Amino acid sequence: MSDFDLKTYLTDRQGRVEAALDALLAEPEPIFTTLRDSMRYSLLAGGKRVRPILCLAAAEACGGDEARAMPAACALELMHSYTLIHDDLPCMDDDDLRRGKPTNHTVYGEAQALLAGNGLFTLAFEIVAKQAIDGGISTEAAARVTHRMATAIGWRGVIGGQSIDIEATGQTIDRRRVETICTHKTAVLIAASVACGAIVAGAPDERVEALDRYGRSIGLAFQVADDVLNVEGDAAALGKGTGTDEAAGKTTFVDVLGLPGARDYAKYLLTDALAALADFDGKAEPLRALARYIVTRDR
Repeated sequence: MSDFDLKTYLTDRQGRVEAALDALLAEPEPIFTTLRDSMRYSLLAGGKRVRPILCLAAAEACGGDEARAMPAACALELMHSYTLIHDDLPCMDDDDLRRGKPTNHTVYGEAQALLAGNGLFTLAFEIVAKQAIDGGISTEAAARVTHRMATAIGWRGVIGGQSIDIEATGQTIDRRRVETICTHKTAVLIAASVACGAIVAGAPDERVEALDRYGRSIGLAFQVADDVLNVEGDAAALGKGTGTDEAAGKTTFVDVLGLPGARDYAKYLLTDALAALADFDGKAEPLRALARYIVTRDR
């Protein structure tokens, strides 16, 4: 077992990511004050920043530069924040609490929340395009990152996963269906996060593919851990309610596997994620530690 200090690493990277995210919407926009404030409200509401940190860690594992990877890392967090705003809407999950604070629509109204999500979504692509225009990354790298992000977030990714999740609400579904929903709603964007970091670093295709496998495994493990925490986690520590999946009629990994089975499956996914990094050297230790953290976290 490595003596890598994940806590220090996460604190450092979270601070850098927070500063970069804050800078994106720091300039006053008098005409669009309400929209900008709504976007900032959700974007800067805290959170683990798992996706941008994974992007930075993947770039580092492939010998890349953090400064070059930061725009893509921020773009991925913008996309994630957009999905959270929309997921919380009354027409979706109808949640009142997110990260320990009132959800966006309860503060700014449904219309502004919808627009704030769209604003964050489109800003993500703007950031990647601007980096290429400014010469920070090649146009090929920008195109590949854009394609990965668009595919992950699009109708065959997160959006599609949300659609089939809505269709399955209140129904009895099997493990395969649960896995399909969670792969699309959660795992594909996490896999895109590490893949984008590798692409920006100029990694060869086999490295990108290995990191994609790693990302999909930890992405599913992340959702399994979330399902377990929704049953037995502490609401104050989580910053959101527990027992909400059952109340909403959603079938989870806990439902189809039981609590012991869900924990075992998370461990299996962790093993697979670590195996995907077998050919990486010590620079990939943050990725290994992050995988273990995702499975063992309590929030």
